[in-house]
Amino acid sequence: MPINYNWENFNRNKRSLTLDLSKEAGQKIIYKMIEDADVFMTNLRLWEREKFLLEYEQLKKCNPGLIYASLLGWGRNGPDKNNPAYDSLAYWARTGLGYMFSTPGMPPPIDGGAFGDNVAGLGLAFGVMMALFVREKTGMGQEVDTSLFHTGIYQASFFLAGALTTGLDLADWRYQSREEVPNPMVLPYETKDGRWLLPSILHPDRYWPRLCRALGREDLEHDPRFESNDPRLENHTALLHILEEEFRSRTLEEWKPRLVREGIPFSPYQNLVEAVNDPQAKANDFFVPVDHPVYGPIEVIANHVNLSKTPASKPMPAPEFSQHTEEILLELGYTWDEITRFKDEGVIF
Repeated sequence: MPINYNWENFNRNKRSLTLDLSKEAGQKIIYKMIEDADVFMTNLRLWEREKFLLEYEQLKKCNPGLIYASLLGWGRNGPDKNNPAYDSLAYWARTGLGYMFSTPGMPPPIDGGAFGDNVAGLGLAFGVMMALFVREKTGMGQEVDTSLFHTGIYQASFFLAGALTTGLDLADWRYQSREEVPNPMVLPYETKDGRWLLPSILHPDRYWPRLCRALGREDLEHDPRFESNDPRLENHTALLHILEEEFRSRTLEEWKPRLVREGIPFSPYQNLVEAVNDPQAKANDFFVPVDHPVYGPIEVIANHVNLSKTPASKPMPAPEFSQHTEEILLELGYTWDEITRFKDEGVIF
């Protein structure tokens, strides 16, 4: 069977227990686990939590110090609170993010997978840490919740702040073509070898002389059309065409040292294989090895937060389906006879 890379990446350091929560015995096992748990985390919809007796008000009765971490699609209130949700719906489409990255007159762009899932998970983890800190000080457990929808709204705040304040749809953020962008020094450019390079010159007056030197076009520095910000804005289309021509005159590798020498903020556009082989990523240990029992040595993406005194240990591989069910039940004090009965009754798999 081919390796499921996303499963291995997102489920390393986890154990797998399978339970049928529609059965009373399955619910009792969950409650037994919760008695000594620090955190219970769920993405079940609200009606599913009610069905399986997994609401916070129920669980805190057997563990008052429990941190109940809840990730919903649409939030815990409102008419859509129990609707199914995916990243593409709640994070991308409904928040305005997809709209802001669309081209007027064209269909909305296809979203990239798991952007909202990852960010919402990070937000929930941050909330859990705050709740654990409060519990350390007070002994008090509590519920922590966020949603894909709220996460998307938060991520879109750079765009939404104006609409929230003015009530206006600030569609002027969107451009139909490169020629409309007033600052062409923040656009990607194709190089001689068909690669793409992105300068990010957000302070044009500061970097304009440097860019002219990097281009080998010192004559442009004092060109009346471009020598200060106002004429550059007025003649931005002419500047765009000059930059397009100049960047096509050298390869990406030829451009890199010239831009670095002048301190120009820039980045190449990389494909996925280039990204995972990026020397800068390698130098900072963005990827960590895992010894997989079936596939041998593989690499997964490292946690992007580093602790100097307590660095992350080498991760365990992702589990097989139900791999640790018996192990966990034994840790909870169940006997082999009880485990066999659970299997016979379809409580575990």
